Amino acid sequence: MWHDERITKMLGISKPLLLAPMAGSGGSALAIAVMKAGGLGALPCAMLKPDQIRKEVLTIRTAVAGPLNLNFFCHCEPDADKSRESLWLERLAPYYKELDVQPPEEISGAGRNPFNEEACALVEELKPEVVSFHFGLPDADLLERVFVTGAKVIATATTVTEARELEARGCDAVIAQGVEAGGHRGIFMESSLAAQPTTMALVPQVADAVTLPVIAAGGIGDGRAIAAAFQLGASAVQIGTAFLRSPEALTSKFHRRALAEAKDDQTVLTNIFTGRPARSIINRAIMELGPIAADAPAFPRATAALTPLRNAAEERDSGDFSPLWAGQAVALAREAPAEEIFKSLMEGAEEMARPSFFKRIRSAGSARWRS
Repeated sequence: MWHDERITKMLGISKPLLLAPMAGSGGSALAIAVMKAGGLGALPCAMLKPDQIRKEVLTIRTAVAGPLNLNFFCHCEPDADKSRESLWLERLAPYYKELDVQPPEEISGAGRNPFNEEACALVEELKPEVVSFHFGLPDADLLERVFVTGAKVIATATTVTEARELEARGCDAVIAQGVEAGGHRGIFMESSLAAQPTTMALVPQVADAVTLPVIAAGGIGDGRAIAAAFQLGASAVQIGTAFLRSPEALTSKFHRRALAEAKDDQTVLTNIFTGRPARSIINRAIMELGPIAADAPAFPRATAALTPLRNAAEERDSGDFSPLWAGQAVALAREAPAEEIFKSLMEGAEEMARPSFFKRIRSAGSARWRS
């Protein structure tokens, strides 16, 4: 085999590619397409109510057989900081006036739910083959109940220290998320944002530090990057941005437009949309308020402050205040059906792994050198 088979055997998938669980952009249609292609489908649950999750899972189970990953956030709900939040609303006041919208009287934390008793009971009811966590792991009693269901548990690490913690707490595999990745950083232990390692630096160090299989994530947009991840010690890759332009994705028209136009240097880490650092395509809000704003409300309370501006701008056909999540390989994403994208990614990686490919590369390099 051209790749380490530990993940494919553990999860029961034929291809070593996991769909990144992209809250707001990923739903049943995208999960089904990836599962049909032989990968691990994912349903992001942090922004869904229990009945919505049940409906999506039923849709997936009816359409395709195979393992499914339910993904949850593990953040702690912050207390309201009235003073800080009031100052943030004052900072946004000129935008509310410009767009002629009423600012919220107060900021709430609704919109992104942490893994709790209700979510755990849902896992026990639905029995997904895989449960993944972002921002660490839930409390020990809830985590144990997930293990009892028989689900494989995987979680995100952004540093070697975090990867070791996930192994110590019983995870079956670690997602090594490089700083190139789109969407929220999975940081859950003290770490400077400026010091977060890239995928190429993180994956081999995590592979050396833990005995668990490693799933590489971040900046992986074609077969070359997949093959490189395996050379670095990964057993599988997790990919999201490459699928955002597919018709199966729930990506908004504003997000799609930004994706189609984005170049390699047009994503940054920002906290203004939710309160936690996440990689997005640069837009007006990021340029004028961030990218990192020390005064932004804590996650996820910042969301409520920008939502009225986002809605008003989108009504005017503008994504100026919309979170446009994307990784640094955004320029490699193309518009095509998800199964076609999946097949292209895997074929590209397999081609890169063939000895004949490296012979051609060496031959071409020698020819260029001689000329």
